[in-house]
Amino acid sequence: MKKKPSQTGRHVGDEDGGAPANRDRRLARRLVSLYFGLILFGMSVALLISSGLGLDSWDVFHQGIARQTGLRIGWIVIAVGAAVLLLWIPLRERPGIGTLSNVVVVGLVIDASLVLLPEPAHLAPQIAFMVAGIVINGVATALYIGAGLGSGPRDGLMTGLAKRGLSLRLVRTSIEVAVLSAGWLLGGTVGIGTVLYAVSIGPLVHLLLPRLTIADREGPDAVSALDRAGATNQELPHHDSRAREKKEG
Repeated sequence: MKKKPSQTGRHVGDEDGGAPANRDRRLARRLVSLYFGLILFGMSVALLISSGLGLDSWDVFHQGIARQTGLRIGWIVIAVGAAVLLLWIPLRERPGIGTLSNVVVVGLVIDASLVLLPEPAHLAPQIAFMVAGIVINGVATALYIGAGLGSGPRDGLMTGLAKRGLSLRLVRTSIEVAVLSAGWLLGGTVGIGTVLYAVSIGPLVHLLLPRLTIADREGPDAVSALDRAGATNQELPHHDSRAREKKEG
């Protein structure tokens, strides 16, 4: 049975982008974007660690625990992510495949990358590692957020608390200051990289996310992961929440 053409010349049913082949192609693109983004994210964290010039707040915390326990930082990233994910239960947040993949893939890639990366002995390569780490982190974040398959566990914690009537900015700031302080006390590296990451990652993601987001369907009425985030008050991951706050401002 043939589809009836509409007045615009398109077949009825085409506008919803619901053809199985189209859905399969978009799902494949989403999965590639998700896992490529998560792999790049792990590599970017390893670059920042190797630079020795400072990490973002959560990774200062992860590194501090790793130094106190003697465990690999990748395993700490996985363990902390899993523990935070358990806090989603009372908050009634629902993880997606991207959430679960985030917990596992990033930590494994961090450890693998640290084995392969040289340890820079001079300031110039340290700065190069730091800058590369921040830029790649921005690209990676936009890729896995743009896939629209679920936010990271730490981000769901923030949005879950915000849905209880708390200010999202207050929740994010409070949590990040707390983990940064705890990580520093445990021996995590805080430095110029920490500051540069904090001030640059939001604008980077804000610039890249619209370009790397995969729409729900094709055409002028396409709905992107970024649009859904704004429509449902679903926050972007903790790195990207700064970008959304700038967008809302």
